[in-house]
Amino acid sequence: MEDSETAAAYRRVVEHLRALHEPAFGRPQALREPHVTQDGGRAVVTGAVLDELTGLPRTAVYAAVAGELRAVSAGRGSARWARFSPDGGTLAFLADRREAGVFQLHLLRDKGFGEAVPAPEAPGSVEYLHWSPDGRRILLGVSGLGADRSSGEGSGSNNRRRTERPSWYPEVEDDATDDSAWRRLWVYTPATGTLTRLSPDGLNCWEAGWCGPDQVVAISSGEPGEDAWYTARLSLLDFDGQVRELLDSPVQLALPAGAPDGSRVAVIEAVCSDRGVVAGDLLLVDPATGVVRRIDTARTDVTQVQWLDADRLGYLGQRRLDSVAGIVDVPGGAAQEVFATELSCSGDAFYPTGAFTADGRVLTVRDSYSLPPQLVLTGESGDRVLASTAHPGTDYLLSVAGEAETVTWTAPDGLDIEGILCRPEAQGPFPLVVNVHGGPIWAFQNCWSMRYPWVPLLVAQGYAVLNPNPRGSGGRGQEFAARVVGDMGGADTHDYLSGIDTLVERGVADKDRVGLIGRSYGGFMSSWLVTQDSRFAAAVPISPVTDWYSQRFMSNIASWGDRFLDGDPETPGTLVHTRSPVLHASKVRTPCLNVAGALDRATPSGQAREFHQALRANGVPSALVIYPEEGHGVRAYPAQIDLLARVLRWFERYLPAP
Repeated sequence: MEDSETAAAYRRVVEHLRALHEPAFGRPQALREPHVTQDGGRAVVTGAVLDELTGLPRTAVYAAVAGELRAVSAGRGSARWARFSPDGGTLAFLADRREAGVFQLHLLRDKGFGEAVPAPEAPGSVEYLHWSPDGRRILLGVSGLGADRSSGEGSGSNNRRRTERPSWYPEVEDDATDDSAWRRLWVYTPATGTLTRLSPDGLNCWEAGWCGPDQVVAISSGEPGEDAWYTARLSLLDFDGQVRELLDSPVQLALPAGAPDGSRVAVIEAVCSDRGVVAGDLLLVDPATGVVRRIDTARTDVTQVQWLDADRLGYLGQRRLDSVAGIVDVPGGAAQEVFATELSCSGDAFYPTGAFTADGRVLTVRDSYSLPPQLVLTGESGDRVLASTAHPGTDYLLSVAGEAETVTWTAPDGLDIEGILCRPEAQGPFPLVVNVHGGPIWAFQNCWSMRYPWVPLLVAQGYAVLNPNPRGSGGRGQEFAARVVGDMGGADTHDYLSGIDTLVERGVADKDRVGLIGRSYGGFMSSWLVTQDSRFAAAVPISPVTDWYSQRFMSNIASWGDRFLDGDPETPGTLVHTRSPVLHASKVRTPCLNVAGALDRATPSGQAREFHQALRANGVPSALVIYPEEGHGVRAYPAQIDLLARVLRWFERYLPAP
């Protein structure tokens, strides 16, 4: 802490976080990856658990039993991604019991609780598993320990082991591709205990699923680098080592899933800015002929698919701010919705996810700004809450975090824009902080804490926080999402500014006390907006891009920026140059707190440093904070406490609340 006021803010943040989390230490506080048996009799979910305000939360697998969440196995470390076998008799999940962060397959048989049996270790860390339709085999997606994480997961390398080398030893990169950088497919056969590699050398499999009992569909590329995902293709693999391309696309492909009889493949086609953050069109591909059908999901951007049987395909997705689930009658192509709700069904994930029973019920994690996460099974008879994470700490947050409401406004070109406004339960006008989401292709929903810890913290201190979904956001169809491609920092700039104008006109926001905060693309936009408009009293860009030219030669997703800007760094005057905030620093009058993680490979910390130094050279108040153990975003405690304290102090200094 540099000064006594920041130290005081740190103590206030600690008190806030303890009031929120301490009553549930040792219990699940955030939920994701729900799964359910085909008959709906048993449900499991991954829970994030804090034991103290240190490090990252661990995860554990919980079963819903008599209205409570009960850990299914008591092993040490973390566990996640639990999946029931087709007959419901065996639960498979991933756990890192032998080495922290390196997950391997474990099996819990006979429908019980207790100590799981480990399967043979795969060479790397298992990211996901899928049972074959006949229940005889388990497909494993295995990441090498040197593979990159996506920016949505925090960037940096995936579980890279620290070797015992002297402190002077250099970091080395050469032309050779590190074998530990690849993602490969393995198959485990429980009856024989054998583990067999499926994918051949030279094929990087980002994600995969079964296509009948004897083939696998995968999103694959010929290179393992994170940038290669953006041009990956849909491939079919068989157990003879043959690989056949099924589909190429000018945009991104994800979430492959084959029908139980192998007759069809479902895949999502979407314009995407981050691997793992996918919402788009539902396609059905005939693996025999390659014929593609596009399914009408009533303007829902699909975010997950699951085959119920060979003729019924379940899906979840986002439509504007709503979560939607439906079932496609595949022969006829018609989709019937199971539910559409204003509640978020994302859990602790980016977009709506869930699991279907054989009779079409849907298990989801539901929450809102005023509803702590619940595990809910939904069918024709309505919702059945299986378990809730509510506790005295969530009661505390509800008492201080104000209220959330949907707001809409019209951009200068006539496009309607919407967002979620979180505000104190008092009369405005309030000092307003605009919270810019990442991506740019992602979208806010009305969800618990808005997925950003600074939102309820700021509201509790008297600030209103606008969480906008500008053009380029998910949930509005691919045409809306693509409006940001080739124009980042263009028309979407005015989506934010017109939203602020609207809240000022409505008496919600004080025009002289408006601030910005955002991470990733939100960090870029927080840096960019202060170069385009002088109204902002303070800004906090986190993990930003501020110089698209240097980003092109330092990031692990370098060519993504070129595609989304439609610019060439070697050609002066393209958007790579004209949309770089650092080259407009002389226009800035806004004090900026620039934040980055030293381990960030997506938006390296030099981006924050460039903007900081450019601002200082132009006499603008600026601070630079680089966290040495953080990647893309600041996630672990106590670094997150420190960040929240600095954010709070920065806004209180330059746009104080009453």
